[in-house]
Amino acid sequence: MIFIKRIIKELIPYIIIVVVVVLIRSFIATPVRVDGDSMNKTFKNGDILILYKLSKIKRFDVIVLHEEKDNEKIIKRVIGMPGDTVAIKDGEIYINDEKIDDEYAYGMTSDYDRITLKSDEYFILGDNRLISKDSRYFGPIKEKEIKGKVVFRIFPFSKFGKI
Repeated sequence: MIFIKRIIKELIPYIIIVVVVVLIRSFIATPVRVDGDSMNKTFKNGDILILYKLSKIKRFDVIVLHEEKDNEKIIKRVIGMPGDTVAIKDGEIYINDEKIDDEYAYGMTSDYDRITLKSDEYFILGDNRLISKDSRYFGPIKEKEIKGKVVFRIFPFSKFGKI
């Protein structure tokens, strides 16, 4: 009996550590791996990032979402916020009828008809506009699809740091 109590006493710290790690990964932050080239030049295929799940989403944030049409997790940049009117004409992005500085784009952005986002919708684009499947392909995304905001790059080590 004493032997069993001693084993349990020694295991308790490890059990607590495992529970804390699982809770943090489930509700606060988790690593994600970039799969594909739709975010080139910002991120490369294989980059490992930290996704923060409690952050308020702002325009130009990079997010991870569960895209329901193709049933996959993807990484994209938020361009349009709830209530915004978004249009892409001649490769230029207009938010609420004002042209925005599209400093993240790699390649020409294809046109998209004017749309007004609902109170729970976001318009997202991949930085590599030539090959990205994004809101131009599947339309605006719902807030509930967003898993979190990318806040940190941990690999490759040469680009380690805050996003």
